[in-house]
Amino acid sequence: MEEKQSILLCEDDENLGMLLREYLQAKEYHAELCSDGEAGYRAFLKGKFDICVLDVMMPIKDGFTLAKEIRATNSEIPIIFLTAKTLKEDILEGFKLGADDYITKPFSMEELVFRIEAVLRRVCGKKNKENTLYKIGGFMFDTQKQLLTIDGQNTKLTTKESELLALLCAHANEILQRDFALKTIWIDDNYFNARSMDVYITKLRKHLKADPSIEIINIHGKGYKLITPEAEA
Repeated sequence: MEEKQSILLCEDDENLGMLLREYLQAKEYHAELCSDGEAGYRAFLKGKFDICVLDVMMPIKDGFTLAKEIRATNSEIPIIFLTAKTLKEDILEGFKLGADDYITKPFSMEELVFRIEAVLRRVCGKKNKENTLYKIGGFMFDTQKQLLTIDGQNTKLTTKESELLALLCAHANEILQRDFALKTIWIDDNYFNARSMDVYITKLRKHLKADPSIEIINIHGKGYKLITPEAEA
């Protein structure tokens, strides 16, 4: 039987915390609830968790301080912040600390689980050695090494370029929905992230121009499509 994935849940609103814990348990997760950052840190040191969901505004120790301490102990574990604030500075602060996602209150339980699943999928995908190689026309793309190779020439991609190209490959010759790509990689489909994604699409087109049989086309109002003669992984 597959082991349940374990979530460290830190939320100082008792009612919300208990509701979230119950919902996560109903979704087959093991969830440990702490009501302040200090208790959260003690629980983290004692337990083994797959992901941390931290409220930003907590007594004794806030979510950002807790995240720094968790990151000092384990630099890999994914962290999702919950916040009532929508301040850009807060969101930037969270991402500077290496947040994997950011959810502003109020949010639906379904959205939280969707975000948790997306982050865990991404993390497992990085660890999972299967299906890390894609053949794109004359190119080989190694998602693990973030390398694009053609005729013995290697191009090292940035993490964002690599994540975006991997999504395009997974949907080769199909439409990659713009909002899906934004939420998967940039977490939020706001205007700034959408502009940022356009820039990365332009960069990928340049990287792929060595093979004229490949193109990334814009599907107006929907997203992008990677046109490649061979769509197999």
